[in-house]
Amino acid sequence: MATASVAFKSREDHRKQIELEEARKAGLAPAELDEDGKEINPHIPQYMSSAPWYLNSEKPSLKHQRNWKSDPNYTKSWYDRGAKIFQAEKYRKGACQNCGAMTHTAKACMDRPRKIGAKYTNKNIAPDEKIESFELDYDGKRDRWNGYDPSTYHRVVDLYEAKEDARKKYLKEQQIKKLEEKNNNQEGDDAATSDGDEEDDDELRVDEAKVDESRQMDFAKVEKRVRTTGGGSTGTVRNLRIREDTAKYLLNLVINSAHYDPKTRSMREDPLPDADPNDKFYLGDNQYRNSGQALEFKQMNIHSWEAFDKGQDMHMQAAPSQAELLYKNFKVAKDKLKTQTKDTIMEKYGNASTEDEIPMELLLGQSERQVEYDVAGRIIKGQEVILPKSKYEEDVLANNHTSVWGSWWKDHQWGYRCCQQTIRNSYCTGSAGIEAAEASLDLMKANIARKEACEESPKKVEEKRMAAWGSDVPEDLELNEEALANALKKEDERKREEKDERKRKYNVKYTNDVTPEEMEAYRMKRVHHEDPMKDFL
Repeated sequence: MATASVAFKSREDHRKQIELEEARKAGLAPAELDEDGKEINPHIPQYMSSAPWYLNSEKPSLKHQRNWKSDPNYTKSWYDRGAKIFQAEKYRKGACQNCGAMTHTAKACMDRPRKIGAKYTNKNIAPDEKIESFELDYDGKRDRWNGYDPSTYHRVVDLYEAKEDARKKYLKEQQIKKLEEKNNNQEGDDAATSDGDEEDDDELRVDEAKVDESRQMDFAKVEKRVRTTGGGSTGTVRNLRIREDTAKYLLNLVINSAHYDPKTRSMREDPLPDADPNDKFYLGDNQYRNSGQALEFKQMNIHSWEAFDKGQDMHMQAAPSQAELLYKNFKVAKDKLKTQTKDTIMEKYGNASTEDEIPMELLLGQSERQVEYDVAGRIIKGQEVILPKSKYEEDVLANNHTSVWGSWWKDHQWGYRCCQQTIRNSYCTGSAGIEAAEASLDLMKANIARKEACEESPKKVEEKRMAAWGSDVPEDLELNEEALANALKKEDERKREEKDERKRKYNVKYTNDVTPEEMEAYRMKRVHHEDPMKDFL
């Protein structure tokens, strides 16, 4: 007999369960019923691994054989998309300030931001969304197709049907075109067309989209890899190189020659760059990638990528025939647009290469138009010459100027000719401003000249020779006797303060200005260590 452990929320629940089972055994409590409403025999264990032969085995009788963990609150339903529950006619307090719905705030609003929200206009109040909250079961959480509407798949079917119809229509047009060409050729030359009828009929029967597998030359054959560590099968493309040809890595055995990659079997550079191009069979992978149909295929790939980025349903690998047809149509439309643009320019400006030489009268600006002027320069007879104007504003005079900006040039600066100012959008000062500017310029030049003259001839000032600190005493030094006596007294006081720190005052003021008398007093009072008679002083 196998028993299963039951988890209780608390000890009180466990105690109540034990008392209930004891009361049922004594007949004091009603018996426990199963899912079918039948009484459960307490003498038969409900947690056994195999049921006895006398029990009804048509239905699962053991508890671990039933779906006893199923929760009725679980559901497999999904959100009702686009459902509305209430449509208000005026703004309600607490609703979205943008659209007026009560089920979200303005921060989470998915409507277009209005210039004036529904809170202030009370117009176009959006209905309230249906908000559902339900708990998914184990399968519902992991169901990738939960909430998918199968009716939307008809769009995919319609798209592929439209592509198939367009392909059939194109093939039918091509067949009709070939039949018309064959009929035209039959009228011209019966002998030449007798041999080509069978070939044309065969081409009409061939469907370009579906090729017979037997005619694929076994290019994508899955071959078994033998004598390898991995083994297994691989879908490699069959190598079409003739075995008599020399391998590309054997064309040049020099170590520093073109690099050969054995993994991809590619050699990008030319193995024999100095050989005669007419005698070479292999020119390198880069030569084949940038020439012939490979270059056209690369341009077709680029065109498909650009078309897909611009929103066109086009893919080079998924639908190569469609991509090639669209690329051909694109080239035709591009050439037609180039021709149309060229014709428009020729029609507007003419073609100088095809026209005759321009007459000399037009080159010299001569014409038969006659204009007469009076003494003041006004036109008496004829029409004034109309100057061609551009799309930009011309002759716009602002700030009292009589000429436009850029009509005057001086010292690498543009300005106004009327006032000769080089500041844009300045107010015009007229001739007075020009005179003031010239006077200021003359004054500045005079000041510069006067300053240069002063620097060239400085005044000779008789200076009294003074003894500098650390220099020798000049011979013509004149000292004031009274100032020298005061300096000697100050020097004696300084010496005493140096000997006794207690006599030094707190507020000591020093100055860097040293007079000749103070310097002479310092020399007289200092100790001459190099003097042999210093002890007798």
